[in-house]
This record gives sequence, C-alpha cells and structure tokens, in this order.
Amino acid sequence: MAGTPGAGADAPGVQAGEAGGKQPRSVRVVLLALMIAMMLAMLDNMIIGTAMPTIVGELGGLEHLSWVVTAYTLATAASTPLWGKLGDMYGRKGVFMTSIVIFLIGSAFSGMAQDMDQLIGFRAVQGLGAGGLMVGVMAIIGDLIPPRERGKYQGMMAGVMALAMIGGPLVGGTITDHWGWRWSFYINIPLGAVALVAVSAVLHLPRKRSQARIDYLGAALLTVGITAVVLVTTWGGTEYAWTSARIMELIGIGVAALVGFVFWQTKAAEPVVPLHIFRSRNFTLMSLIGFITGFVMFGATLFLPLYQQAVQGASATNSGLLLLPLLGAMLVTSMVAGRVTTNTGRYKIFPVVGGALMTVGLYLLSLMDTDTSRLTSGVYMAVVGLGMGCLMQITMLVAQNSVEMKDMGVASSSTTLFRTLGSSFGVAIMGALFNHRVQDVMAEKAGALGSEVTEQSAQLDAASLAKLPEAARDAYQHAVSAGSHGAFLLGAAVAVLALVAAVFVKEVPLKGAGPKAADGPADGDDDTAAAKAPVTEAV
Repeated sequence: MAGTPGAGADAPGVQAGEAGGKQPRSVRVVLLALMIAMMLAMLDNMIIGTAMPTIVGELGGLEHLSWVVTAYTLATAASTPLWGKLGDMYGRKGVFMTSIVIFLIGSAFSGMAQDMDQLIGFRAVQGLGAGGLMVGVMAIIGDLIPPRERGKYQGMMAGVMALAMIGGPLVGGTITDHWGWRWSFYINIPLGAVALVAVSAVLHLPRKRSQARIDYLGAALLTVGITAVVLVTTWGGTEYAWTSARIMELIGIGVAALVGFVFWQTKAAEPVVPLHIFRSRNFTLMSLIGFITGFVMFGATLFLPLYQQAVQGASATNSGLLLLPLLGAMLVTSMVAGRVTTNTGRYKIFPVVGGALMTVGLYLLSLMDTDTSRLTSGVYMAVVGLGMGCLMQITMLVAQNSVEMKDMGVASSSTTLFRTLGSSFGVAIMGALFNHRVQDVMAEKAGALGSEVTEQSAQLDAASLAKLPEAARDAYQHAVSAGSHGAFLLGAAVAVLALVAAVFVKEVPLKGAGPKAADGPADGDDDTAAAKAPVTEAV
C-alpha cells in the first residue's frame, strides 16, 4: 500500500498496480452498490405508503397505522449518529455491510408479519439498518473520492433520492396490485444482496480497531433526545394537543437529554459527536442549511400533492408524478452542480443561488389559489426544485470538506441527522399551520358542516372528498388553498435563513483542487483542516 502523505491511517492507500483501467471499473462497481443501498433506504417508505391500505385491510390495527412509519423514522434518526461513529472507530466497510444485513433482516420479517404489532417491531429493525445505509453511502464516498471529484458522485446520489420519491408510489402500487403487499418488503432482499456482494468483493478499505470504548452514555442520551424530538413533531397537533401533558413531558425529556448529551460530549474519551467539528464555520452553516432543506423539502412534498388533488382535481393514483416538476428540476440541478464543482473546484455559488431560488419558489407556491393552473403550479415547483438541487448534496460535500478524515463518519451522520430532524419539524410545523387554517376556513365558509367534515383531520382522501356536498367541497378547496398559502409562506420565511447562512460560507479549496489544497491548510482556519491530504481510492 502506498499511503497519501498526511493522510495517516485514516486514508485508504492505493495499490500501484491499480493505477490503470482496473481502478475506474472497480470504483463504478462500488458506486453502483452504493446507489442501490441509497435507493433501498429512500424507496422503502415511498413504497410502503402506497401499500398501507392493503396492509391494514389484511392485518387490521388501524389505530396503530401511523406507527408503521413512525417506528421506521424513529429508528433511522436515532441510529444515524451511532453508525457514523462506529464507522470512524472500527472501519467503514464492515459497519456498512452490517447495516445492510440488518435492513434486509428487517425487510424479510416485515414481509412475514402476522399482525400490526409485529410489523411495527420489524419496521423498527428496518429503520435501524436504514440509518447505517444513508450514513455509510456518504461516508464511503468521502473515503474513496477526493472532494474535487466528489460533487458529481454525490449529485448522482441526489438523483437517486429524487427518482425514489417519484417512482416509489408507482412501484409500490404495482407491486401491491400484482404480487401482494408482502413483496413491498421482499423486493429489498435481492437488491440488498447485490449491494452486499458487490461491496464485499470490490470495496477495500483499511481495517481499523479503536482501543477506545464506545460512548454508551452519550449514545443513550442522544437516542432519548432524538426520540423525544421526533415523537413531539409526530404526535403534536395530531395524536395529542400541542399543550397536552404528554407533549410537554416529551419536550422536557428531550431538552434534558440533549443538554446532558452536549455536556457529556465535552467529557467523554471518544464522544459520539465530537463537538470540535462545530468549530468549523462551514460545517455549522452546512448543518443549518441541511436542516432547513429538510424542513422545506418534506413539507413541500407533503402539501403539494394534497393541493393538486383537492384543488386541481388530480388523481391520487400517480401521486409521485404530481411532483415531477420539482423532483425533475432537483435531479438535473444536482447533477449539474456536482459536475461544475468537479470541473471548477468552486461551490459557494450553489448554496447562495439555491437559497435564493428556494425562497422565491416557495413564495410563488404561496400565491396559488383555486384558479391556479397545473402549468403555473408546475413552473413554481420547478423553481423550488432548482433551489433544492443546488443545496442537496453540496451541503454534504462542504461539511465533509470541513473536517479531518478521522471525523468523516460523524460529519456525514451529523449532516444527515440535521436534515432528518429538519424534515420532522417541517412536516409538524407546516402541518399544524395548514390544519389550523383549513379548519378555520371550513368553519367560516361551511359552518357546522365544515367543522364536522374536518373534525378528525384537515386532510381528506379522494373518496371522502367525493362524498361531500358540492358546497362543502367548494369550501374545502378554498380551505386547502388557504392552508397551502400559510404553509408555503412559512417555508419561504425559513428558506431565507438558508440564504443568509450561505452568504457566510467560506469557499475553502477542495482537496484535490490544486497544489495549494494538496499541500496543506491555506490560512490556518479550521475549515481548511480537511485540506491536509487528498483521499485516494483503495478499490
């Protein structure tokens, strides 16, 4: 092995005999496996959402329906930082393969579930593995590819995410209709097996064995804190009132656990999330931008189909296609941003432009009313998608470039976690605003009937909407329009923070971007710590 100067034991070596054509082919095989793993993690919830009515029809347990998704989300969010730290301590390859195996075990047992309680438990196992899939993909790319080249590959991963969001409902519907809902889970097994075999055979990274003990107390405090936060955002305003004792208890537990976690991380010998990574201005700013991107993205993808179905009369069957302008624009822009970053080594322009486009696009979406055409709303969605495409993977790229190689895993997991928490807050806060506005307008326009219609939920499915009297249906369309206006206006206000944060990003040369970057830190700033050495492939 010929190591890279300055990289130490954290950077993979490159064998002299692999400098020719064999190496790119091996890299492509690994990247294909990583794309499959990313697809598995992203596609699962999209597929299951379509299959849920059939699952409930067979297993019953309608009152526990939301837990099928919540258990997965909770396990994913809570395990994300732990997977990143384990990869840093014990080696990326073994930890990543373990996460794939756990995900496939959860998938197999979910498909064999005989009642709703079993399904919820096995979905939690799936989510535990999914947390490692998301982090492992990004951290391995960080190990294999120098940041100068990394943009285009992370852009491809963003494209996979967009395709999963578009195709998930279609695939889920097709599988459920033709093979049965259990195959919504079983389909993961052959795909995961391919990824597992490819990673095992082709990916070669240095083995690590940390002498430090795992920070069990820090892991426990972080898990409790994240769990409380996700439950507050999931249950608040739906299962329980925001001011209820249960929500207040969860908020108290979450705050206490997270404060305790931060304090303990300053004392732990091998902290789960070393706080020194937040000394880097760029890393902190990218974490904030990632949180806001998650907040806006998942809020938008929740309420846009609802608006199009209730107000514009679109079919719910192909709900993924309703978001094609947004996700298509995001996919293309992610690819272009990655390619431009690779060619030029410059990246600051993308978070700035992305923040601006996302703000403008969300403001345009807030202007939609009952007369807005599908073409107009499609253009507005495309503007938001262009903004998100500029932000999605650039945030990960800059975050990874802002830390040393030994912290690559926790940097990747922390960025992923902030985006996940942002999505939870976005759905909860935008959802609360939407529901409150819908119920107010329904009561105003349809009186007692309007209040009765939205008593259980402000979000009606197509069947319920079709049964309403014409006057109530018209009132509901105006109510959804008003609710969407409030939700998207809030999203635009939050997106302004991403734009402000992007302005303060310091454009530190990417590793591999030139002699200055390769030789060492340019100005002694913490943000240049990652420029100590370019990373070379070991496949």
